[in-house]
Amino acid sequence: MAAAGVLAVVVTACTSSDKGGGATGSSGPVASTTPNASTSAPSAAPARPSASPATTARCRTSDLRASIGPNDPGAGQENFEVILTNGSGRTCTVYGFPGIAFVDGAGEAVTPDPERATGQEQPTVTLKPGASAWSALTFTNPEVTGVTTVTPAAVLVTPPDETASIRVAWSGGKVSNTGKASVPQVSPFRPGDGG
Repeated sequence: MAAAGVLAVVVTACTSSDKGGGATGSSGPVASTTPNASTSAPSAAPARPSASPATTARCRTSDLRASIGPNDPGAGQENFEVILTNGSGRTCTVYGFPGIAFVDGAGEAVTPDPERATGQEQPTVTLKPGASAWSALTFTNPEVTGVTTVTPAAVLVTPPDETASIRVAWSGGKVSNTGKASVPQVSPFRPGDGG
């Protein structure tokens, strides 16, 4: 896919009135990186809705480390945690959904945009230095639905309200590349690491 596919997914790291759902996670992170300036997107994501109060400044990409927890499969579902950890010396907040882009080794998107899961509260998560927030990343095992697949090299994780992404190695196996079935979904961020 073209770089426009990555931009479309990165822009999904905004906050909306959608409410997220998805499967619960398991243990802590298996891969971790620091922000990569080369993954910045050229346009800004929409701002936080005025209905969601903020008492602390939001977390910027440069404040955060990202990781993907191990798969906790069940009932034909693949379940991962997308974890953001505050690596800065200040307290900050995250609110909303992550932007997720499955990419190849060259950084090109290889799947359609993940969807936002619905049905759960969308809290503002306050992160003290060293604290984490997580989002559930879930999809039906592609072998169940019979769709064509691709094995991504990495995931670009974009924090809410940010345009710069953090590249995280992907070890979760095959992902649908059709957008017809087994489409990944993400939930809003919640406190903790999902473990």
